[in-house]
Formats: sequence, structure tokens, C-alpha cells
Amino acid sequence: MQMNLFKTVKESVTVKQAAALYGLPVTSTWMIHCPFHEDHTPSMKLNDTYYYCFGCGATGDVIDLTAQLFGLSSFQAARKLAQDFGLSPDKPPSGAIALPKPPSLPSDAEQEDIAYCIRVLHDYRDLLTRWQTEFAPLSTEEPLDDRFVEALHMMAVVDDLIDCLAFGPASKKAAAAKRLVDGQFLPMVESRLNSLDREEAA
Repeated sequence: MQMNLFKTVKESVTVKQAAALYGLPVTSTWMIHCPFHEDHTPSMKLNDTYYYCFGCGATGDVIDLTAQLFGLSSFQAARKLAQDFGLSPDKPPSGAIALPKPPSLPSDAEQEDIAYCIRVLHDYRDLLTRWQTEFAPLSTEEPLDDRFVEALHMMAVVDDLIDCLAFGPASKKAAAAKRLVDGQFLPMVESRLNSLDREEAA
């Protein structure tokens, strides 16, 4: 009975649907402020089958999300979802979502590269978010600060890279991480972030 309940809920309700129903402020990009830590910039990404917070590392499926939001056990969360979405554990609705089997995971070395890339890119995204606010022009006559321009140009690029590394197919994650690690962009970004940290600490 319990396994049927879990299976029915996971096949029928997406993380995005649960987040919207339970009042999380979803956006068109599905990046939201994480409800599980003090989040100043949107750092949680919602996917259909799972969520991931780049800030605190919270992750899981729709049942995990509901359990964390309401302080429930997994079974209690599954029952709540079934009740709130009108599901029967013995007979999934005709519109139930058929989710694909998860692909094979990247190797340990590839996982380390992916995690490293996400960490650096997320730190860079935080910096761009701050620049976009701190250096925004106060009037149309004011010249644009280079940091503000960089934030405007790079935010979408960084979001796309993070999205690919965190939620893309395993083969694409590994390939993207390899290109970033072997290329010049990511080491340049990390060096720049470290330099700015030293300047602020001085």
C-alpha cells in the first residue's frame, strides 16, 4: 500500500505543481528563494521530478519537498499530496505523468568537476546579482557602469550553464563540466572572485 502510494504520487504530481499549490513564489525560470534557509537571492531550482538548492544543498523529489515544507514524514507527505491532488494509490489518474527512467550517473571524477563548476558559477551569479542592483544607473543620463553591463550580459549565460550542469542529461553535464574545467572562462571567473574576496577582506 505504502509503495503504491509513493509510486502514484511521484508519477502523478510534479515538484513544480506541488510548489505552486503550496504557495511557493514560482517564476517563469523556476528559480525561487529557498524556503529552507535565509535566501537573499533565488537559489533553488525547481524541476518536474526534483528540486535543488545551490545555496544550502537541499534536494529531493515532490514527496521530500512536501515533507520538508510541512515537517512531515515521507509517508505523511505522500498522503497529503494524494489528498490535495485527489489521487488514489490503487488507480492513478488517466493524466498521470509517465516519468522516464533516470539515466546512468556521471563517474565520481565527473561528479566532482560538475560540483566544482556549479559552486563557482553560483558564486559568480551572486556577484552579478549584487552588481545589477548596486551599480544600476540612477537616471537615463548616467553612464552605465561596466559591472552593471556585465551583469546584464552574463546573467542569462550563467543561468543556462547552471541549469545544464544541475539538471541536464548525465552526458551533457559531464561534457559541459569538462569544457569549463579545461577552458579559460571558469578559472578566470574563480580567480576574479578570489581577488574580489581578498580586496573586501583587506
